[in-house]
Amino acid sequence: MGKMTLNPTPNIRKFLTAFVLTISTGLLIILAHFPSSATSLPPPKPHPLPSTLVQWNDQTNSGDYFSQVAKTEIGYLVWSQFPVQVYIERPITVSNQQAEDWVKSVLQSVQEWSVYLPLTVVEKPEIADIKIERKAPPLQLSPDKKILRARSALTTYQFYTKNNVLLHRFTILLSPSQTGNYVVAAARHELGHALGIWGHSPSQTDALYFSQVRNPPTISDRDVNTLKRVYQQPTSLGWNL
Repeated sequence: MGKMTLNPTPNIRKFLTAFVLTISTGLLIILAHFPSSATSLPPPKPHPLPSTLVQWNDQTNSGDYFSQVAKTEIGYLVWSQFPVQVYIERPITVSNQQAEDWVKSVLQSVQEWSVYLPLTVVEKPEIADIKIERKAPPLQLSPDKKILRARSALTTYQFYTKNNVLLHRFTILLSPSQTGNYVVAAARHELGHALGIWGHSPSQTDALYFSQVRNPPTISDRDVNTLKRVYQQPTSLGWNL
């Protein structure tokens, strides 16, 4: 994507905000402050379906959980420029072997999702669409200022503009407390959000199930069916302002 535009023009800056999705409680939390008079955004339109999803056909008719996916103020969070570039930050506070194991686990989740959407791993964070870090998500406070249960992962996104096009980028934080197969599962789950499934499944057999389970599932037909439906929806992302 080249150099990112971090300082959008004043007439669009008010529309650019960060969104947060947490999986520790299975709740979808979207923080947005879009004025009702927002007229500078591109009108939502669907993009052509990626060829990988065009070819997808669920022979089992497993259904989906599209109804659980949130539509934001700019439409659905789909990518229109491929491959989506993913940066995996190598941990520096652990041994070389631990760092290699962590990167390998995260890379596995990227490879799993790349079957359904074109993804590529990049070496420079500044050109990444999605950055994945081994870092503890910040603590949450309840309304009465009590510290809530620590989150195992956190996915956030921001809007920005480049060449007068509305774009977005994601940051995924995976808690250092996650080890082994749980690293793969957490990365798989959060990547599902970053690829457009901005919601959770009610079924334990889906990778986007709202809570962590003892035996994490792989990407299910229902996950992919949901992803395909998301990419058939209109969005303002990827269109000229």
